[in-house]
Amino acid sequence: MIDLRYVKKLIEMLDGSTVDSIEISTDKGMKLRISKSAQQRAATMTVAAAAAPVAVLPAAPPVRPAEEGVVAAPKAEAPKVALLEIKSPMVGTYYSAPEPGAKPYVSIGDRISKGQIVCIIEAMKIMNELESEYDGVVREIGVTDSHPVEYGQVLYRLDPTG
Repeated sequence: MIDLRYVKKLIEMLDGSTVDSIEISTDKGMKLRISKSAQQRAATMTVAAAAAPVAVLPAAPPVRPAEEGVVAAPKAEAPKVALLEIKSPMVGTYYSAPEPGAKPYVSIGDRISKGQIVCIIEAMKIMNELESEYDGVVREIGVTDSHPVEYGQVLYRLDPTG
C-alpha cells in the first residue's frame, strides 16, 4: 500500500520543479506515476497494476451468405475531404475579434483566403495577429474566445474545396 501523505508530498515537489513526471514501482507490482502537463497545469496521478487484465473482445458476428440470386451492392461512401488545420504558433490567449464586443474575424462557414487575419493570440502582453496559411471555408473552430491556447493546438479546420 502506498502512503497518501507520501504521494501528496511528491505532487507538491513536482509542482515547484521543472521535472515533468515521476514514476515509482513497488516490489509488489504497483506502479505510481505522477505527471504534470501544460494543458492541465496541475499534477495528475495514475496508479496501475503491473499485470493489467487483458480485455476480451466479443467475437465478430457470423457472416451470412447472400440469398440465392441476390447480389449485394457495395456501399458507396462519400469521399471525405481532408481538412487543413490552422494551428497556434505560440502559447498565449486566443481572441476571435480585434476588441471586446466586435465581430469575430472569422466564423464557421466563412470563406477565407491566404494572408487573411483569423485571430489574435496574446503572448507576454503583445497582441499577435495570426494570418491564414490557406484558402478555404472554415468548418471547425477548436477554441473558445479569451481562453488559453498551447503551441501547435488546432485553432481552425478549413475545407480547401468548399
